[in-house]
Amino acid sequence: MRVRQIDEAEAVNGGATAGTPGVLGRVARRLVRSGSGAERESVPSPVRGSRATRESRPRRSHTARRFLHGSAIYVILILIAWCALIPILWAVSGSLKSDGEITEPSILPEHPQWANYGRVFDTLPMGRMLFNTTVYALCVTAGQVFFCSLAGYAFARLRFRGREVLFLAYLATLMVPLTVTVIPQFLIMRTLGWVDTPWAMIVPGLFGSAFGTYLMRQFFRTLPTELEEAAILDGCTTWQIYWRVLLPHTRPALMVLAVLTWISVWNDFLWPLIMIQRNEYATATLGLVRLQGQYHTQWPLLMAAAVVILLPLLALYAVAQRAFVHGIAMSGMGGR
Repeated sequence: MRVRQIDEAEAVNGGATAGTPGVLGRVARRLVRSGSGAERESVPSPVRGSRATRESRPRRSHTARRFLHGSAIYVILILIAWCALIPILWAVSGSLKSDGEITEPSILPEHPQWANYGRVFDTLPMGRMLFNTTVYALCVTAGQVFFCSLAGYAFARLRFRGREVLFLAYLATLMVPLTVTVIPQFLIMRTLGWVDTPWAMIVPGLFGSAFGTYLMRQFFRTLPTELEEAAILDGCTTWQIYWRVLLPHTRPALMVLAVLTWISVWNDFLWPLIMIQRNEYATATLGLVRLQGQYHTQWPLLMAAAVVILLPLLALYAVAQRAFVHGIAMSGMGGR
């Protein structure tokens, strides 16, 4: 149709010579071609619309898969947390029950016996035991933090012959069970005359551990060497580099080591059971043993004492939670 219109326009023009189109004909051809191109561009393509529809479907399916994956992870974490909380809830519930209700499979007692907590302090010198445990944990934690940071700095920054071999040998002591070293340590304490004294609870764990040294060494290795080089240029000694320059940057790792050491000393049972006999130096975990009779055990009092021992640890973690989690992430123990 457009070709016929062009021919008619040329015929009307009439100024064309043989074999040469007129000026009006050429203009008409250009207008028709430009109009047909604009029409083709203005027509919507059904292929594009269908492609967008096909692309939106995978997005919705991907969002649904992410939602299901996240929901499954939360369900698994809730189940794990519930399994960890059941013993604590059962201990709290048992501490509020009477002797006749202790065997009943119920979480909430009918008549809570809050007097059980008072009976614990009447039966045992629990206050003295908590004080002894706090002193032991404080001394051992301070020694662990100081000496482990010293050893970690030496293994990470100082260069000396046999450094790696000595570190691997020290790290291999983690594979030695505690029961293997109990008897030699007891003989040493008896030779020194420290059996049934506070020194037996403080000195053996005062001078660091393989785990603490490894933790601090790994953290010292993450610090940039430019700090140490700048301190050397300023004339700092090795001790000043450790104490003033690098140690302040290791606070997250120090917090992790301090919390883990405190929990370990607070919950220690085997070593105090072997070394301590008098209630004057006994720890809180030994109080649980003293509540168990040869023929009869008052389970409500025992669970109440366990809850009393647990409360300081919960308070410690509540106060140091943010610093502890940050230190776990910074020290590389979080799986990074």
